[in-house]
Amino acid sequence: MQTEKPITKLVNFKNKILLVVMAIMLSFPAESAWGKTAQEIAASVSSCLGRFHNEVKGEEEMVAKAKGVLVMPRVVKASFIVGGEYGEGALQVGDKTESYYSLASGSIGLQIGGQVKDFIILFMTDEALKEFQDSNGWEVGVDGNVALVTIGVGERVDFTKINDPIIAFVFGVKGLMADISLKGAKFTKINPQ
Repeated sequence: MQTEKPITKLVNFKNKILLVVMAIMLSFPAESAWGKTAQEIAASVSSCLGRFHNEVKGEEEMVAKAKGVLVMPRVVKASFIVGGEYGEGALQVGDKTESYYSLASGSIGLQIGGQVKDFIILFMTDEALKEFQDSNGWEVGVDGNVALVTIGVGERVDFTKINDPIIAFVFGVKGLMADISLKGAKFTKINPQ
């Protein structure tokens, strides 16, 4: 009788973990599924902006000053030791959709659960916006530092104290995870149908 080699056990364990993560991600509502059309992304972006305006008091002035606004609605994150995150959204410049983006990230570590969150990234300078637009896969913390603002429903943010070139708001978090960071998130331009 031959026993399994340690490397085979490790590969089998990782495969089981990936299956669990995939099962968790597939358990989220259909609206969070990836591979959306341009019309579906536009509708999600519009809804996300509505939630942002309702949940963050006083944000209108900051959004008006932004050179570009990246809207990422209903980003799904699931993990069981191995984690993954995915979402699709749009970059708006001057209230018009300029291009569509996907967000993907992965992680390994002590983590379990799933969540859905909305976030909006404001590019406050022309330089920050151009670097994002010209990149071939822009990663938070590598290609640009992002000031993360977390808020609860109805809270007011003192925008006079925020002077960073890139500002992100995370809101509408639902799920079993406490992680709201954007560390390691990579944005790639997509061409939805």
